[in-house]
Amino acid sequence: MKKDTLCLIAALCSMIAGTFPAKAQNPQQTQKKESEFVEEYLTPIRVMKTEGYVIDSEKLMVPYVGQVSTDEPDVSVFKTTKDGKASVLLDFGKEIQGGVQIVRSISDDHSAAVFHLCFGESVSEAMSDVNAEESTATNDHSVRDFETAVPWLGTAVVGETGFRFLRIDLVSKDVEVPVRAIRAVSRYRDIPWLGTFKCDDERINKIWETGAYTVHLNMQDYLWDGIKRDRLVWIGDMHPEVMTVGTVFGNHDVVRKSLDYVRDGTPADSWMNGICSYSLWWIIIHHHLYWYYGDKEYLSAQKDYLTALLRNVMKNVDGNKENYQEGRFIDWPTNDNPDAIHAGLQALTVRALEAGSELAGWLSEPALSQECKDVAARLRTYVPDHKGNKEAAALLAIQGMIDGKTAKDVIVKDGAKDFTSFMGYYMLEALAKSGDYADAINLISEYWGKMLDLGATTFWEDFNYEDSKNAARIDEFVPEGKFDIHADGGAYCYVGLRHSFCHGWASGPTAWLSQYILGVEPAEPGFRKVRIKPHLGNLKWVEGSFPTPYGVIHVTHSRRPDGQISSKVELPEGVESSAE
Repeated sequence: MKKDTLCLIAALCSMIAGTFPAKAQNPQQTQKKESEFVEEYLTPIRVMKTEGYVIDSEKLMVPYVGQVSTDEPDVSVFKTTKDGKASVLLDFGKEIQGGVQIVRSISDDHSAAVFHLCFGESVSEAMSDVNAEESTATNDHSVRDFETAVPWLGTAVVGETGFRFLRIDLVSKDVEVPVRAIRAVSRYRDIPWLGTFKCDDERINKIWETGAYTVHLNMQDYLWDGIKRDRLVWIGDMHPEVMTVGTVFGNHDVVRKSLDYVRDGTPADSWMNGICSYSLWWIIIHHHLYWYYGDKEYLSAQKDYLTALLRNVMKNVDGNKENYQEGRFIDWPTNDNPDAIHAGLQALTVRALEAGSELAGWLSEPALSQECKDVAARLRTYVPDHKGNKEAAALLAIQGMIDGKTAKDVIVKDGAKDFTSFMGYYMLEALAKSGDYADAINLISEYWGKMLDLGATTFWEDFNYEDSKNAARIDEFVPEGKFDIHADGGAYCYVGLRHSFCHGWASGPTAWLSQYILGVEPAEPGFRKVRIKPHLGNLKWVEGSFPTPYGVIHVTHSRRPDGQISSKVELPEGVESSAE
């Protein structure tokens, strides 16, 4: 696909994202930051590169107490000369959401010093410039490449983006600037990780934790898709995120706030985010929320909109086939595959209408419940050919529209090839439906684990596994002959350095491992009853916790010498174990 076409698609993404405004606010009202948010200052763990006149750059790794003084022994000195700029590349050790604090020490020159900052989720991105010819770096959604002034004997705190690396260049000419500290400012919600997961495979443990951390960073004022780019509420993308939020943090208000935000900006006869499947996902998410939390008051508040939306979905069914005319989308890698899109939409429509039938029943709307059930049953009589596409096969298998073995044969073929960071979760779910937990665990280790091998500390918007075979790590300079997976990878709306390396929709393994391997699921709405059915696959033992409205469930499972599973379960008061 030509680059100008990709640019057009990227522009359309931004246009779609702007189609729904927030519900009108009283101009007299002011919005306050929620009290959960905190700021944490991080000292660089590495000075990766210096250029030009920089003295004692290693002192930037000396912890700073937070107050500049007139007598600072630990300073680095920047000076731009005719021989070139003074520049430093710093590594803060992990991806964060936030900005940077620059602390300038005392000097003879009192004028403000101007620095050029370039934030990056990879070394390649931090070493890029937005305005450079042929660069794919952008300032879309958050400004990551700009200049700022730092006062004499003072501090500047600037930036609001997702990053791990920072390149800082002195722009001011013929001045000597002593710098006491350059610290990252990480902004996040200070909330407990109620859900936990540990097993005998440390690689799987790290993947669970990384998925949880990826979503945690995206729990900003709303539940975002990404912290550098796509700082937006994309409803379809939210489904894996909602699963992970519930798995780790429990019933958090950021989910409901985000669902309501998009609902209030989208008429029920339109599609959320301009994409038909995203309105289907909104229905599916609400079914999940009620099943896990049983909040009847919140569900009742959706009644009018939900009813209208379900009727709109049913209007887009022609006989026994889905027939959406606009916004036909499943995932970017299937965007040029109409057969996969059709099969995926057929399965998602069945899933949404069957969820809608149960939601209508819980809302005491028996006629609507039956209507949704009947249309879903009609759709089930036609099963589109998935044409060997892993995403389409997975979505069909989850609904039982194709058998598990058929889906498994498609999904496990060539291992992690053709997996995607979003739809990979549903491929895992389909494997669980077929009872193939060992292959699912292996694919988690192969696909998401490979991102860790490449230096990831959060999971990416997309990851083409084939690109990894000769790829350099993102936390190092790219050696000659190696593939730059950030600058030279990506496609569609995430070409090159525009590619987000912290995307909440990629967190699926976290939710999947707790649900299927730890084996914790509600047996009725609201978690009054719980079903504990562990599936260790190729693991020897697993232990962890899962939050419910009544408290945290703790479980431990281990494989005995005879192959059977021995379990210990601690339930909070108010939760009963299901006999199923």
